[in-house]
Amino acid sequence: MRMLIVTDAWRPQVNGVVHTLEKLAETLATTGVDTEFLTPSGFRTLPLPTYPEIRLTLATRRMVSRRLNALAPDRIHIATEGPLGMLARRVCLANGWSFTTSYHTRFPEFVRARFPVPESWCYRWLRRFHNAGQAVLVATPSMGEELAARGFKNIRMWSRGVDTELFNPARRQDLGFPRPVFLNVGRVAVEKNLPAFLDLDLPGSKVVVGDGPDLARLKARYPQVHFLGVRKGEELATIYASADVFVFPSRTDTFGNVILEALASGCPVAAFPVTGPLDIIAGHEEGVLSQDLREAAMATLQLSREAARKRALEFSWVNCARQFVDYSLPKHGRR
Repeated sequence: MRMLIVTDAWRPQVNGVVHTLEKLAETLATTGVDTEFLTPSGFRTLPLPTYPEIRLTLATRRMVSRRLNALAPDRIHIATEGPLGMLARRVCLANGWSFTTSYHTRFPEFVRARFPVPESWCYRWLRRFHNAGQAVLVATPSMGEELAARGFKNIRMWSRGVDTELFNPARRQDLGFPRPVFLNVGRVAVEKNLPAFLDLDLPGSKVVVGDGPDLARLKARYPQVHFLGVRKGEELATIYASADVFVFPSRTDTFGNVILEALASGCPVAAFPVTGPLDIIAGHEEGVLSQDLREAAMATLQLSREAARKRALEFSWVNCARQFVDYSLPKHGRR
């Protein structure tokens, strides 16, 4: 089987969407599924205003149609609602091809944080975009319930996985910062709500791993915080395992792959009780959810690192890949 995934989010971006799609393709390959990607690579692009790391594809419907026909996939999945995703959707509808979509980003909230655009306008457009497909895949039940209440149809659960060999408590060591170490990993951008973490009065050290458009501003505003930039692979895994609490201040993520990476590393999580954390933090042993983030962070210091690891072991990339294939349809096989 040849699977085509259309995505506007791609390398060199470092985010949950790119990571998920890369791990998905890697896992699908072990099951005999050949995954191709249609990405901004190979097209002219321009930077997204206020967020230059994201490149917007400059293409036409005819150009995308030629690419789709040349790749000749058996099944098509449109992962993002950007210019490339919109063009691929138009081509599929014009040809009567079945396709699925996925909801990775709270796009209306992302836009509102940067421009004075009502969320209702964006949700109306997103509903039309996703309801044209045969299924819209979401990572959590709470996200599915929210979208269903907004009129989205054919919602299916598509979970996530974590590399429990790479992210492992055995990598724990002294980072050289005063303990306890409170860690955040992710894009340094307005939608991640980082000041909610950085403003907290906490003992020990605050560490932030990642890059983004707000990095320079936040480094200047919080000189006492250790901003480490982008870290990958074993170096990143060591940082996770060596932290005492993972603090996740975002209120707009649809899942939070970094939460799983922290748990797999034996690092309990403090977060707000919102979509993502609510679905991953199943009990009170691996994390604390509270509207008072400082209270959650301090209480998390008392939690079991073994319980955090145990929870992460319940998430598998194999199961993620199986769900993805089960929900897809042959290109010419509309329901």
